[in-house]
Amino acid sequence: MQVYSSIKVSVKKLLNIDLEHYKDEQMRRRLDSWLIRTGMKDWESYFGLVSTNPNELLRFRNYLTINVSEFFRDNNRWDALQRSVMPRLLADAQAKRPSKPLKLWSAGCSIGAEPYSLAMMLQEIAPTQEYSILATDLDRGAIENAKNRGPYLDNIVQNMPAFYREKYMEPGGPPYFVKPKVGTRIQFKEHNMLTENFDQNFDLIICRNVIIYFTNEAKSLLYKKFQQALRPGGILFLGGTEIIPRPQEIGFKNLEVSFYIKTE
Repeated sequence: MQVYSSIKVSVKKLLNIDLEHYKDEQMRRRLDSWLIRTGMKDWESYFGLVSTNPNELLRFRNYLTINVSEFFRDNNRWDALQRSVMPRLLADAQAKRPSKPLKLWSAGCSIGAEPYSLAMMLQEIAPTQEYSILATDLDRGAIENAKNRGPYLDNIVQNMPAFYREKYMEPGGPPYFVKPKVGTRIQFKEHNMLTENFDQNFDLIICRNVIIYFTNEAKSLLYKKFQQALRPGGILFLGGTEIIPRPQEIGFKNLEVSFYIKTE
C-alpha cells in the first residue's frame, strides 16, 4: 500500500497524471507489468532513470495512457449514430442554426481512428454539411500518430466497411494510412480531460471506452463536465458498457444504448 502511494506521488510529479482517478487494481497490474518489462529492480531505481532520461519518460507516459482504438468500433452503435442520432443532430442544426457548422469532439481519441470514422460518416451522409471535429488525448505519441494519419494495422481497420476502406484509405497496406482529405476539418490536440477545461457548445461529444478505467468519483465529474460542454439538445456518445446512473439528475436523458441527450 505504501509503495503504491509513493508511486502515485512520483507519477503525479513527473507526468502530471493523477492516478487517484484510476481504478487501483487495474492500474497496479499495469504498473507491475511495466516494471518487469523495464528490467529495473524497483520503482526507486526506475524513477531515478526516468527523471534524467526524457525518452524513457515519454515511453512511460505513453504506456500509462491506455490506447485501444478501432475504426467504427462496436459497429451496431455506429450504425445507430448514422441511422438515427446524426440525422437528428443535422435536422436540429438546420432548424436552429442553419449558418453554423456542427461542432464535434472526440475526447480520448487515442490514435485517431474514432474522429476519422466520424469524418468519413459525415462525408457519406451529409457531404455538404459544414463541421469541425476537435480530437483530443492525453498521450502525445497517440496524437502524433493521428496527425500522421497512421500507420494503422489490420486489427484497427477490421470493422471498417469495405467501401469506406477503398474510398478513404490510401492504396496498399497493411499498414494503412487515411487519405489527407479526410482530416482537413479535424484538429488534433493533447488534452487532459480530468484536469483541463472543456470548450463549450458542442453538438456531439464522443468519449468511448475511456471512462471505464476511472474511479466512480472521476466518472461523475466527467459526466457533469460533458453535460456542461454540450449545447441544449447536444448528444454524448459513450461506450457500450458505460452507463450514466440517474442521468436526469445531471441534465441528461438516455436516448438509447450509449447515447445521452442534454435536456437543460
